[in-house]
Amino acid sequence: MTSTIRTLFLGLAAAVVSTTALAAGPSYQIEVEGLACPFCAYGIEKQLGKIEGVQTIETDIEAGRVIVTMDDGHTLDESRAEQAVDRAGFTLGSFEPLDASPTTNGQ
Repeated sequence: MTSTIRTLFLGLAAAVVSTTALAAGPSYQIEVEGLACPFCAYGIEKQLGKIEGVQTIETDIEAGRVIVTMDDGHTLDESRAEQAVDRAGFTLGSFEPLDASPTTNGQ
């Protein structure tokens, strides 16, 4: 009986994770001036994470870039990103929406 419950639980957990991954919304690349260390990255991630609808945050310290992916149905505008970066003590270098789905020219 315990094995059956464990299998059922693992299947349910996998379904939830799959659904969450499929429900990702738009992504944005944010260039942050002065991003130099893990502590800096933590500060940026903490502030961006306070924005409603943020699903994931990936920080590349060496490149000074942060990729923010929103939940499906949410967007991030440049002014909100700039405010979060400013609250963390940094300067927004650039803000660029990323196209997650390449066009197929009508195919």
